[in-house]
This record gives sequence, C-alpha cells and structure tokens, in this order.
Amino acid sequence: MAEPPPPMATRCGFVALIGVPNAGKSTLLNTLVGAKVSIVSRKVQTTRTQIRGIAIAGATQVVFVDTPGIFAAKRRLEQAMVTSAWGGATDADLVGVLIDVTRADDEAQEALFARLGEIRQPLFLVLNKIDLIPHEQLLTIADRLNRGRSFEATFMVSAARGHGVRRILEWLEDKLPPGPWLYPEDEISDAPLRFLAAEITREKIFERLHDELPYRSTVETEKWTVQKNGEVRIDQTIYVERESQRKIMLGKGGQTIKAIGAAARREIAEAADAEVHLFLFVKVREDWAEDPERYREMGLEFPRPDKGAGKGGKGSGQGPGKS
Repeated sequence: MAEPPPPMATRCGFVALIGVPNAGKSTLLNTLVGAKVSIVSRKVQTTRTQIRGIAIAGATQVVFVDTPGIFAAKRRLEQAMVTSAWGGATDADLVGVLIDVTRADDEAQEALFARLGEIRQPLFLVLNKIDLIPHEQLLTIADRLNRGRSFEATFMVSAARGHGVRRILEWLEDKLPPGPWLYPEDEISDAPLRFLAAEITREKIFERLHDELPYRSTVETEKWTVQKNGEVRIDQTIYVERESQRKIMLGKGGQTIKAIGAAARREIAEAADAEVHLFLFVKVREDWAEDPERYREMGLEFPRPDKGAGKGGKGSGQGPGKS
C-alpha cells in the first residue's frame, strides 16, 4: 500500500450531505466511498443518525457525513433525526445539498431550501437521479434552484449508476482545510462494526417487510464475541412496540426472522471478514421510541422536554432467529 502524503501537504475535512428523505444521500455516500457504509432502502427515513464515510481525493481526505432526511417531524424519533441532520450540517466544513430532480418541486424540498440561510458553511448543490428526466428539464431545474442562492458549485449525478460522482471528489480536493488526515488511508468509515452490523440487519428488515413495521422497530447489537477459531458470534435484539408486531417480525414458524437473519449474516460476514453466527431476538418494548436509552444506542439526542417521555416497556419476548 502506498504511503499517504506528508502531513504538511495534506488536507482533511468534513462534508455533510443533507436533503429530504429518499433523495439518495446514502447511495451517494456509498458511491463516493466506493463501499457500503450506509444502508439503503427505497423507503424514506431509512437513515436515523449521522453515518460517516471516508474517501481520498489526491492528497485530501474527505469525511462525508450522511444525515437523516430533513422533513416536517411530528414524532419524537423524527424530531431527533431532523435535529441530527441539521447538527451534521452546522458541524461540517462544507455542506452538499442533495436534490432528487424527479421531485424538485415538492413542498419538502422547498421547505429545506427555505432554511438553508441558517447554514453558515459553504454550500454546493447535487442534483441526483439525472438519468430519470430529460436533459432540457434538468437544465431548467438547475437554473431555478441556483437563482438567488450562493451555491459554490452544482453537480449533476446519478448516484445509483455512479455517473458524475467522481467530479464531486475532484472539486473537493482543494476545498477542505490543510491538515493531517484523521483516519488511516484504508479506513472507509468510523462506525464500529457493532453499529454497522445492527444497521445491516435493520436494512434487511426494510427489504423483507414492506409495511410500516420497519419504522416501529430498531436493532441493537448486544454481544459481539470473537471465538478461539476466529469465528464471530453476534447477538442482536430487534425491539418492536407491540406483540402483534413481534408476530409479524417472526413470521409463520419463524420463517421471516430466519430469512432476515440469513441475509444479514452474509453481509455482516463480508464486512467483518470472518465467519459469522448471528442470533436475532425479537422483544416487545412498548413505546421504545420514548426511551432515552434507545436514542443513545442510535447515536441520537433525546428530544426534551416533552410530556410522556421515558415510558418503560413491558411484555418482552423472543423468537428463533439463529443464522
């Protein structure tokens, strides 16, 4: 492996990616980094907390921060997610505003633009999913979104196909402050494997269950044990709010949870570069989204004050899910 440049010649900084839910931030992050560091789903509000992915552009180390989608939050968990997103923006050196060009006129994106004045960091605009609309329409959208706003650059990309993404890295190469790299050259994320493993399982829940249930669940890695032969045993708990939800998660004869576990185990094993034995337990914790401990596990700040906060759960159970 080539040695990184001397510290005096390097640059390093944080670039936050913000946008409405399902604009493609996680897909863009994974494409920029060249590996999967953030889970992806066609459903909105998949990302719940800030995920960092690390890319190299010449002598510059770019730490991208994938933030939860910004939307009109109502529930406590949603409020914490939006707070995390704006926090990621205000803490960064640069902020990329990601727009799904197929929904460039919807109210959520207009509301996002209305608040951009609160961000003091330099902004750049990323128009995503450009392969889905005619070129002439794309130019009109780009002109309208830039009118009266001070974006330092505009990029037109298809994050899913990788088109145009490299230009973002090339542009960032001399935009971040001089300084030593914060991470080893071969590191692609600062998220611990325990966290990534829980996120992978949560992604498989989204893929397997297509109703509202994934939004009512969360996953925590309780134990990560490296055995003498190098294999890894992982115990994870999936929390749901109702017994009826637990039954859906388990499926008839435990088939649903086994399928989720098998899909998650394969991907976790690839990330951990080891043989993995994954054990999933489904427990009922009523109103888990009101429990400050669950927020800490997700890396979110518990919104306060609010009536009815911190209710404990009752009636837990578990089901088969060894993979």
